[in-house]
Amino acid sequence: MPKATGIDPELYRYIVDHRSGADDPVLKALRAETRERFGADAGMQIAPDQGSLLRILAAAIGARRAVEVGTFTGYSSLEIARGLGPGGHLLACDVSDEWTSVARRYWAKAGVDDRIELVLGPGTETLRALPVEPLFDFAFIDADKPNYTNYYEEIVRRLRPGGLLAVDNVLWGGSVLDPSREDPSVRAIRALNEHILHDDRVESVMLAVADGLNLVRKR
Repeated sequence: MPKATGIDPELYRYIVDHRSGADDPVLKALRAETRERFGADAGMQIAPDQGSLLRILAAAIGARRAVEVGTFTGYSSLEIARGLGPGGHLLACDVSDEWTSVARRYWAKAGVDDRIELVLGPGTETLRALPVEPLFDFAFIDADKPNYTNYYEEIVRRLRPGGLLAVDNVLWGGSVLDPSREDPSVRAIRALNEHILHDDRVESVMLAVADGLNLVRKR
């Protein structure tokens, strides 16, 4: 029997407004500037409740070493960095200097710029250049969908036992269930969801947060 609650705009606003210790002027200003500067592309920014969840998850497992693939204007990285423990370090991977120039300003405003290392370039190349050992406690993937499985594999190899990986957009607006949708992004998301489901290195749960979040724990 389904137990999911349908979320209309009014109920979603209630959810967003009931995050304790979540919003501040820096996050609000970052959301506003992203909308103003990047128009439709602003949809790539994660939702406010998703940002809070990433911060809480990182803090809950005592994460100090984190990685994200897909930084955009820095909302997710700012939230993850805030959740890291003392001496925390976040490796942020993106391809756009234009987008991440906004991120760098807001990291500084939030006082977390000393925790974040930004590397510009293809995320797969950045990850493959790292040692294959347990480097990360926490990870987040929110980048080009056709490379999702590549990012997943490179990160899981470098995630410590008990570490968490969150993968964004795993419902793709419900298109994962639409047989008429066979574009590269939808196919890639379906493929990764199935790959995670049958990966005995991990355990996972899919959350109906924003556009779907697959939360993966390495065994």
